[in-house]
Amino acid sequence: MPTPIELVIFDCDGVLLDSERLAVRIDAQVCAAVGWPLSEAEIVERFVGRSHAHMSAELQAHASVPLEPGWEEAFQHLYDEAFAAELTPVDGVVEALAQLARAGVRDCVASSCGHGRLRRTLGRTGLLARFQGRVFSAEDVAHGKPAPDLFLHAAAAMGVAPGACLVVEDSTYGVAAARAAGMRSLGFHGGLTPAHRLTGPGTRTFDDMRELPALVAAAGELPLP
Repeated sequence: MPTPIELVIFDCDGVLLDSERLAVRIDAQVCAAVGWPLSEAEIVERFVGRSHAHMSAELQAHASVPLEPGWEEAFQHLYDEAFAAELTPVDGVVEALAQLARAGVRDCVASSCGHGRLRRTLGRTGLLARFQGRVFSAEDVAHGKPAPDLFLHAAAAMGVAPGACLVVEDSTYGVAAARAAGMRSLGFHGGLTPAHRLTGPGTRTFDDMRELPALVAAAGELPLP
């Protein structure tokens, strides 16, 4: 029997904001600079969907040059400049969000990014006010994606049972976290992660945000993972 969806939980980067392409491009420059050169495809596989703390720890473990405390500050301007010049919402998502709001669908954001970055990027694209008071970060929990902690925290804060939640994600680690939380998910492969890396129990994949309102309306028919 279909279960009504009471809450849609959005990832941020790659789902709301077309930021993954920009971030991965700069990540590749940072990896090369610290002596651990990785291709953009390797960065997507290793890090997209994971927390900043996880990526930082991996870089420190593999770097071939000494990394002093605060080493990341030297590279922050690269991200800031790229985002200031090029960051936009994912194509079609603003219209999709408006349709969901008109339908009375409750929603929130649950991202691997820190609150500071979320305020900057969502604010820069005009979406911060849209989700004011409903933005959750990996900083809020002990374990980030692919652990279920962040999605369970968001659901609890919003007062919704996990089985009535729908997660919209674009990363392997994100859909894995949704499944671990006992939540249905929509895997968006219109960005960097191919569809086959998002498929799995309780997940339907799609590549056009204009499809989102109809997919949300039908998501209660998906089996729980």
